[in-house]
Amino acid sequence: MLVKEILARKRDGAALAESEIETLVAGITDGGLTEGQVGAFAMAVCCRGMGIEECAALTRAMTRSGTVLLWPGDRPVLDKHSTGGIGDKTSLMIAPILAACGAHVPMISGRGLGHSGGTLDKMDAIPGYRTQPDLASFRRVVGEVGCAIIGQTDELAPADRRLYAVRDTTGTVESIPLITASILSKKLAAGLQGLVMDVKFGSGAFMRSPRDAKALAQSLVAVAGGAGLRVTALLTDMNETLGDSAGNALEVAEAIAYLTGARRETRLDAVTRALAVEALLLGGLAPNTEAAALQVAAALDSGEAAERFQRMVAALGGPADLMDRPEAYLPVAPIIRDVAPAREGIVAAVDARMIGLAILALGGGRNRPDDALNYAVGFDQVAAISAQVGPDRPLARLHAGDEASARRAETLLKAAVGLSPMAPAERPIILERLGG
Repeated sequence: MLVKEILARKRDGAALAESEIETLVAGITDGGLTEGQVGAFAMAVCCRGMGIEECAALTRAMTRSGTVLLWPGDRPVLDKHSTGGIGDKTSLMIAPILAACGAHVPMISGRGLGHSGGTLDKMDAIPGYRTQPDLASFRRVVGEVGCAIIGQTDELAPADRRLYAVRDTTGTVESIPLITASILSKKLAAGLQGLVMDVKFGSGAFMRSPRDAKALAQSLVAVAGGAGLRVTALLTDMNETLGDSAGNALEVAEAIAYLTGARRETRLDAVTRALAVEALLLGGLAPNTEAAALQVAAALDSGEAAERFQRMVAALGGPADLMDRPEAYLPVAPIIRDVAPAREGIVAAVDARMIGLAILALGGGRNRPDDALNYAVGFDQVAAISAQVGPDRPLARLHAGDEASARRAETLLKAAVGLSPMAPAERPIILERLGG
């Protein structure tokens, strides 16, 4: 069947056969499909959806579009993945925590999508760090250090790499089948045995409602199960910045502070520990939740997790003393100033997506796949919901490259924050657990 006929069938709502999906994925991989055809496929799936079996077929085809890694059997092969949010830097801590607890963590991450920051962009803020090593280097670092955070190589799930870039520019990021296939194809290609998913909901997430986030989590668990991969998913709140920073280098600095014990923001700490605990349980490295929590605490308190992160950075070309002197290496914006509200009040609500858009306005994210990033820009010292703010108590500290973008970002940040004379009701950071 011709590609245009397959696309027309999907456009009209038909469930594609595995052979049809394999034809499309082959064309995405080898360039047989034009950019317009890849975009048409993404839009058809976004509008018409896919059943579980159809999505599983897409996931398998994308996994097989390149190399599938195999690892020695002496350690469980585990990973964590987030559906994306504002200030979400938990991968930078969880990879070394799991390595310190006895896992192999071949973490293949992505760049930012839409308003959401990407783990790979954060790692690119570290001078010299190679986010695109060859497979031999990737294997060596995981074997020696226990973890490596990299991007997709040419060999791993190449169909996803092309489709991922098209989704970001065609308004199809939120499609549950495409998210599911994208995440799981990379993870299956990495040779994982267990995966913990952080599925976010709220104003800064691609899934705004808990119901939609749960639907995505159920899709991930079901499709992964059919491929022989154990997955646990946590539904976590993304109605404000996670941690107190948002922006690539600023988030690396916060992750370093977390790993060294210098500073651990409460919500960030809760999500990080919960996800690490679930991964240890999936890998059989702890008999129960309590024992897993103690292992995570020991990895952090002993400094072993921080040491693993430093070794990973050095092994992939970054500074050998980054943990001791992050300020000497991470880029710094020329404009740094506080952003304060005109009146006093308590932060009652935040449109986290608007904060992500403010970072885009600063040049810290992409509007096009080939956009260059300014890794230094963003916000830190971000006031959390329920914090008291005012003219002398800022909403955040702004880091900008020029005055024009600084003014745009200030306007967006102020518009994103709703003030009230009273603190809002507390809400759980972790709403539900699925799978496992």
